[in-house]
Amino acid sequence: MRRISRKQAWGTAACTAAALLAAPAVALADTEDLSAQEISDKAEKELLDAKSVHLELEQKGTDLDDEEPATMELTLDQDDNCVGSLTMADDGGSLELIKQGEKVWMKPDAAFWKAQLPGGQGEAAADIIGDRYLYGTTDDALLKDMAGVCDLKEIQQEVQDESGDESTLKKGERTKVDGTDVIPVTGRDDGKTTTMYVAAEGTPYLVRATEKGQGTDSTLKLSEYDKPVPKDTPSEEDSVNVSQLQGVQDGGPAGNL
Repeated sequence: MRRISRKQAWGTAACTAAALLAAPAVALADTEDLSAQEISDKAEKELLDAKSVHLELEQKGTDLDDEEPATMELTLDQDDNCVGSLTMADDGGSLELIKQGEKVWMKPDAAFWKAQLPGGQGEAAADIIGDRYLYGTTDDALLKDMAGVCDLKEIQQEVQDESGDESTLKKGERTKVDGTDVIPVTGRDDGKTTTMYVAAEGTPYLVRATEKGQGTDSTLKLSEYDKPVPKDTPSEEDSVNVSQLQGVQDGGPAGNL
């Protein structure tokens, strides 16, 4: 099976947020009274300090292929817990994903299996798994690669690594995003325009970030900072151990599922 790298799966989400975020925040007045750089600083600090967050990513453009998500919706935390779904670009299918520590449950649709396994193997896997979850741990290469999207610490590290990049930021007029009053901050870098929308009142959370240019436009929404990741997991009856798929992946007969 072709592996979907963590960089492909969550890298755009992290880079979209990171593009405008720079140095540590300073303690100042209300968000609306701050400069563009100060707003960026505060939003970065809140993102780096978050114990958990809900992300919604949408990507559009000619540069996407079936190894990248067109959409991704995840609730994830710093303890390697995660729940959500991904829809791959270029008719690459979709999947539901649950991770609790090292344990992973993944439920792809038939289109995903057919895109990932060559010949009739994808169709065979889809028939065998059906509407159940593939279950295992991060010791399995397939589950480890897909569960890489659940790593909030790596996303935060990506943001931190981007800090300090030179960019001219411009503050816009107060507006609303999904019912929240926000202050937009816009910057340009390497032919891309990124706009960050930061809550104008209360905690200066990053609410939305958009990136446009060079073949792909991305929108990242963030919410539910520091709220726990749901702990519900599929039952044994609704799960198939990943080891039982080995025969299909190797091109031989599948196990008794």
